Amino acid sequence: MARLFDPYTLKSTTLRNRIAVSPMCQYMARDGAINAWHQAHYASLARGGAGLVVVEATAVAPEGRITWGDLGLWNDAQADALRPVVAAIRDGGAVPGIQIAHAGRKASANRPWEGDDHIAEGEENAWTTIAPSPLAFGGGLGRVPREMSLDDIARVQADTVAAVVRARDVGFEWLELHMAHGYLAQNFFSPLSNHRTDAYGGSAENRARFLFETLVAVRKVWPQDRPLTVRLGVVEFDGNDAMVDDSIALLRRMKDEGLDFVDVSIGFNTPDANIPWAPNFMADTAGRVLRETGLPGTTSWYISKPDEADALVQAGKIDLVMLGRPLLADPHWPYMAAKALGVENPAWATLPPPYAHWLARYR
Repeated sequence: MARLFDPYTLKSTTLRNRIAVSPMCQYMARDGAINAWHQAHYASLARGGAGLVVVEATAVAPEGRITWGDLGLWNDAQADALRPVVAAIRDGGAVPGIQIAHAGRKASANRPWEGDDHIAEGEENAWTTIAPSPLAFGGGLGRVPREMSLDDIARVQADTVAAVVRARDVGFEWLELHMAHGYLAQNFFSPLSNHRTDAYGGSAENRARFLFETLVAVRKVWPQDRPLTVRLGVVEFDGNDAMVDDSIALLRRMKDEGLDFVDVSIGFNTPDANIPWAPNFMADTAGRVLRETGLPGTTSWYISKPDEADALVQAGKIDLVMLGRPLLADPHWPYMAAKALGVENPAWATLPPPYAHWLARYR
């Protein structure tokens, strides 16, 4: 029976424990490139004791950013700028991961603390958004995106492959494709945002085509010995339970094509969803998805207490625990959790030697 502080091995990658830093956008980049903010941020999270640190949603093209402050990986200069982050995560004792993304119809927005709304086209920092169908997020909210042509679809998939190659060559060991949260891949998958009548719309299989093809293309360039994962929105909380079944069917096909792991999440394709916010509320859904697909996986959302995180792993509902805000509030949450759970020598079990030396020696 696995516990929160047991190592976790997937392919050739071993995490020191079952705690993973969920990708959290910082909105602090310029022209898609990381800077001193990101270097300090990710180094701190790695030193805090997590086993895996996943770098925030990183756009495959300029129009794929959520805001103008998002990270990007559409050129080699951006890739080179990420090298110190990869090194800092490793130096902190964690495995470096990255989430590759395209924001779709949710792109071209202000940073959250500056309005969190779409910037009107033609204004500074605005650009044309694209999506499978010309449907604005939330009906009258936001801008109407341009409907993607088949050439657009092929281009975005090629951009994704190119970004993955850069992530591979920079040295990331864990890859997550973002297929959730109302961004482009989820726009294709959800009937709320995909009204196409061609091969990429209509039936569940057609709506999954963009996601499946992208996974297959990425599998060809991502090393076989490094974990290939997706974050998939499996439920919208809009009263349509069929999406979970559709997600399980898609994940089974992806598994056959080389998918190694799934991060079970929410669709977020409508602002009208009745999401039952509560501690660990996605855990049962994640457990079902993992059980019925045979994939290892994780989830996040309101997991914050060490005993509850440990119980989810012990129950086999998830293999890793994705944490976001608890680690922003306290990057050393893993150390505090290890103490709370009675782990032997908690400082040495979670922290780099300079920290562990002081905390273990002078109690």
